[in-house]
Amino acid sequence: MAPSSLPSVLLILLISVLPACLASIPVSDGLEQLGADGLYREILRDETVLRLKELGKISDGEGFLERTFLSPASFRATDVIISWMKDAGLTTWVDQMGNIHGRFEPSNSTDKALLIGSHMDTVIDAGMYDGALGIICAISALKVLRVTGKLQRLTRPVEVIAFSDEEGVRFQTTFLGSAAVAGILPESIFGTTVQEALRLNSFEASAAALGQVKYSPESVGSYVEVHLEQGPVLEALRYPLGVVKGIAGQTRLKVIVDGSQGHAGTVPMKLRRDPMVAAAELVVTLEGLCKDPSRFLTYDEECGCFNEESLAGLVCTVGELLTWPSASNVIPGQVNFTVDIRAMDDLVRETIVASFSRIVMQRCDHRLVDCAVEHKHSAAATPCDPELTAQLKRATRSAVSAMAPGGHGHAGAESTATPVLMSGAGHDAMAMARLTRVGMLFVRCRGGVSHSPEEHVAEDDVWAAGLALLRFLDQHAVAEL
Repeated sequence: MAPSSLPSVLLILLISVLPACLASIPVSDGLEQLGADGLYREILRDETVLRLKELGKISDGEGFLERTFLSPASFRATDVIISWMKDAGLTTWVDQMGNIHGRFEPSNSTDKALLIGSHMDTVIDAGMYDGALGIICAISALKVLRVTGKLQRLTRPVEVIAFSDEEGVRFQTTFLGSAAVAGILPESIFGTTVQEALRLNSFEASAAALGQVKYSPESVGSYVEVHLEQGPVLEALRYPLGVVKGIAGQTRLKVIVDGSQGHAGTVPMKLRRDPMVAAAELVVTLEGLCKDPSRFLTYDEECGCFNEESLAGLVCTVGELLTWPSASNVIPGQVNFTVDIRAMDDLVRETIVASFSRIVMQRCDHRLVDCAVEHKHSAAATPCDPELTAQLKRATRSAVSAMAPGGHGHAGAESTATPVLMSGAGHDAMAMARLTRVGMLFVRCRGGVSHSPEEHVAEDDVWAAGLALLRFLDQHAVAEL
């Protein structure tokens, strides 16, 4: 062959081979190549962290994070979350309680749905991980299934739910979103300002609408929730994830103390009916009751006592105290304060509530003030389903082991047994347990700090949570080829 003809021959060969080469390259969005090692860090870590930060900036507060039920910020957040759900290949809608749903429905499946969720609302001056972490991790895991072509191989419907209210900040009624889905939100809720807030935001706010939000137990097979631990145990164990075996029961009270309002300089001490002093005494009494319950408890007649295990995790908190008229030179006329009582054992919690209510009346009579104790919320302790817990435990171990050998921040963790924890904090899983079996996965947080701007989850721990959830889906919801 003459040298001058060689370039022409090469050009012909290139033209003939190039289409076949191009056909062998995936052309969807290129993201399949990012998970060649099976860890999908670009989605499960990098993108998830960016989305957490983005959602953490959507706030009703100036300079701090506050996003409460049906607030303007909650609607801005709704639009963003819906866009992420659609990016994961999910069909989306918002129900009549403001919950956001993203669902993939396999064409030939008759199995019950797997629900994965957490809450989009926050406390005041919140951190950006509480609630949001569980929502975004779930969306990210499903996005990986879409990118890898596994979404079409789901054997059951899988749905991500961003619940509209869990914290109960706006109306002091927790689990508005998840309780509606579970079918346990009473119709009496529409006799309150909740109904007005819903209607102002174009929701129907009727018993019929509430019925539309409710899921039937026959349609749901299980519920799984990823959440930061909100405690220090995982950090102490130097392990990124833990599975939850149960959630403590919780009672919220409001104590109202009425006295005689008067001038701070003219009413003699012996003639005062001061609700502030009475309230202060009650707060200190509550602390003593929960620190040393054996001094106050009415013992169970059968065994004569509460054992150490039943008292484990008992905590009592006064988180809010309001006075009227709240002036430095005025004896208050009224003092209100909240009480939050939690315990793993429902009998212990109920006994503490009854004992404290009785003590309130005794102390108030002694101080000649009028008192009332209002029950605002009560939830029984919730055990997690043993089978789901075991499945999440296996998925967690698989994820952590896969990450550790490559030096991804969890070296040595693969040789440690996956921690099994109790949750002292309430979660949407408590409401969803009335609908179906539930499982929970906890994620390590720095210092155990939550409900604070200092709340923090390491990026690699975010990644571990997403990977564990992905492994769980792979093992229990994706058909093998």
